[in-house]
Amino acid sequence: MVQTLPERAAELRSTLDDHNRKYYVEAKPSISDREFDKLLQELVDLEKKHPELVTADSPTRRVGGEPIDGFAKVKHLVPMMSIDNSYDAADLRKFDADVRKGAGAGEIAYSVELKIDGVSISIVYEDGLLKTGATRGSGDIGDDVTHNLRTIPGIPLRLNTSKPPKLFEVRGEIYMTRAELVRINAQKLADGDGLYANTRNLTAGTLKQLDPKESTKRKLRLFAYGTGAMDGVEITTQRELFAKLTEYGFPVNDSTIFCSTVDDVLAQVEIWNTKRHDLPYDTDGLVVKVDRFDQRRRLGATSKVPKWAKAYKFEAEQGITKLQNVAFEIGKFGELTPVAEFDPPVLLGGTQVRRASMHNASWVEKRDVRLGDTVVVEKAGEIIPQVVSVVLEARPANTKPLVWPTVCPVCGAAVEKDESAISYGFYCSDVGRCPAQVTKRIVSFAKRERMDVDGLGDEVAKQLVDSGLVKSVTDLFRLQEKQLLSLEKFAKTKAKNLLAGIEGCKNRGLARLLPSLSIYGVGGSMSDLVVEAFPTLDAVVAASKDDLAKVKGVGPKRAESLYDFFHCEAGEMLVAELRELGLKLTHEQKVVVAGTQPLSGKTVVVTGSLENYDRITIETRIKELGGKTSGSVSKKTDYVLAGADAGSKLTKAQELGIRVLSEVEFEALARG
Repeated sequence: MVQTLPERAAELRSTLDDHNRKYYVEAKPSISDREFDKLLQELVDLEKKHPELVTADSPTRRVGGEPIDGFAKVKHLVPMMSIDNSYDAADLRKFDADVRKGAGAGEIAYSVELKIDGVSISIVYEDGLLKTGATRGSGDIGDDVTHNLRTIPGIPLRLNTSKPPKLFEVRGEIYMTRAELVRINAQKLADGDGLYANTRNLTAGTLKQLDPKESTKRKLRLFAYGTGAMDGVEITTQRELFAKLTEYGFPVNDSTIFCSTVDDVLAQVEIWNTKRHDLPYDTDGLVVKVDRFDQRRRLGATSKVPKWAKAYKFEAEQGITKLQNVAFEIGKFGELTPVAEFDPPVLLGGTQVRRASMHNASWVEKRDVRLGDTVVVEKAGEIIPQVVSVVLEARPANTKPLVWPTVCPVCGAAVEKDESAISYGFYCSDVGRCPAQVTKRIVSFAKRERMDVDGLGDEVAKQLVDSGLVKSVTDLFRLQEKQLLSLEKFAKTKAKNLLAGIEGCKNRGLARLLPSLSIYGVGGSMSDLVVEAFPTLDAVVAASKDDLAKVKGVGPKRAESLYDFFHCEAGEMLVAELRELGLKLTHEQKVVVAGTQPLSGKTVVVTGSLENYDRITIETRIKELGGKTSGSVSKKTDYVLAGADAGSKLTKAQELGIRVLSEVEFEALARG
C-alpha cells in the first residue's frame, strides 16, 4: 500500500526520534550517522515542499530557526537552589548524621551522582511538548534559551509517552565533551582565532548564542537528574525519577550509584577521585542526595540550599615541575603579574598546564622564587593554575633571584615599584593608557557579575583595543556594525550579538556600574555600600571625602580613591560621557528587614590578605550583613573568608569541612 505524505512524514519523525533515543539515551546506536542524516534530509525536504506537515516536535526543529533579538527572562516554577559543598569525610559524616536525625522513620538511602561541570538548566513540558528552557540565573529567574535547547538531540521535543503529564519540569546539566572542545579549538587554531579555555565556559557561551544555527554547530549534551514542578505524574524516589526520565526519553548518567551507608558513599568518593579522569567529560565532584522524596520534604531546606543533598568537591590537584621562564602580564591598574612557564608541563584535571600565576612581587620575593626551581602547581577550583610553593631542597646551585622589568613589556613605559601596600608590586607607569591595561579594564567591565556583556571576553577585548576602535569603556557604546565587520574573523552574527550585549548593559544600574569602572579599591561590596548611601551618580560625585568615609565599610582610603577618581579631569569627562550615552546612573535602594541579611546568624573567620578590604573594614561589612566575626576556627564556624597567604586557619577549615570563600564568592554571597 502506497504511503500518503502525512504518513511518511509521521513515520520519519518516529524513526528519527527512535534513533535519537537509542544514541543519546541508551548509548546503543542502530544506524550510522550517514544513514541518520539521509533520513533527516528526507524529512527536511518533505516539510519544505509541504509546510503543513511540520509539527512542533519534528526533529527538523533541531537544525535551528531564525536568530532571536535577545534573551527574555523566565521565572522558575520552583526555585533552582544551589547545593552546599563539602571537602572531606568528616563533613559527609556530619551530613549523614543530620539526615538520619531529621528524616524521620525508615531506612536511609542515597543516590551518589557525578557532579557534571556544565550549565544547570530547567526544561518545562506542557502536555508532553517542550515549552520553555531556562538557565539557573539567580535561582528564581533565568534566561530563556529554548531556541538553543531545541538544537540538542538528547533533549526530547515531545515526551516519549502516550499519556504525558499536564506539566513536567526537568532539571539537568548541559555539557560538552572534551573531544568536542578539541575539535572546535582545532578549527579556531586553523582560523587564527584564540582558543576556548574549557568545556564549561564554551557550553555557557553556546547557550547564550542568539542564533540557534550557531549552537547547532557545537555538539552540546544533556544529563537529566531532577525535577521541579509536576502535575499528572507521581514520583516518590530518585530511583523512580531516573526510571521515569529514561522512559520519557532523557539521558541520565549511568554512573549513578545508590548507597545505604555513608561508608559506601565515601568509598565512591575514593573511586571517582581517580576514575573521573577516564570520563569523556569534566566533573568536579559528586552529589549525594537522599533517595526518598518524603524524607526530603521532612528535612526541608534553608533559604538557599536543600538539607537533603550535599556536593562533595574533589580537592584541587597538584603537580611538580621545573620553572623554566617567567613572563609578565599587565593588569587593569598597571600591576605586573609574574606568570611561570614550565617544562615539562604538568597534567592537572586531565589538561596539560604550561603556565601558572605567581600572584605578585611580594609573593615571589617572600618565597625567593628562582628560575630552575622545582615548584608545586595547583589548579585552584580546577580552573586557575597557580604556583603554590617552591621545593627548596631541589634547588640547583648558583641560581639567582628573578629580575623584574624596568619597562612595560607591552607599551614600553617605565616600570615603578610600589611598596606602600602590604602586598607590594611593580606597575606600568602609563596608567589607563597602556593597551594591556585598557584591555583588562574592558574585560573587567564586561564580567557577568558587573555589566554582563555577552561576547566581550579577553580575545575580543584585545582585538578591539589593538585595532584602535576602543580606548576606554565608553568607546564600546560608540561601536558600529561596519567597524566590527572590518575586523578579522568578525562575522555579522558575532557583531550583532556583541552590539546587542553592549546596548543591553546600559540599564544594569549604579551598583553594578561603579565596580565596572576600574576604580582602585572599589569592588562589588563597597559599591553596594556606597549606592545605598548615595543612590545616584550625581550624589556620589557631590559627596566629600568625609561623607564617603562615613559610610560604614568604606573607610578613608577607599573614600579618597573614589573621590579622586571622579574629581580628576578624566573622571569628570567619564561622568559626562556616561550621561550622554544613556546609561542608568541610579540605584533602587533596598528596604532591609531585620534577620533577612545574607549572613544572619553566621560566624565568619577572616584569614590572609584581602584585595579590597582591610581587617577593620571587612569585619564591619560582615556585621552589617548580619554576621559576626571570630578569631579562631571551630565547628561552630560557618564560613572562612581566605585571602592571599592564608595559613593555619585555612588548613583547619578544610580539615573540618567548613566552607571556604574567596573574596569574589564573599561578594556574591553579600549580594544575596
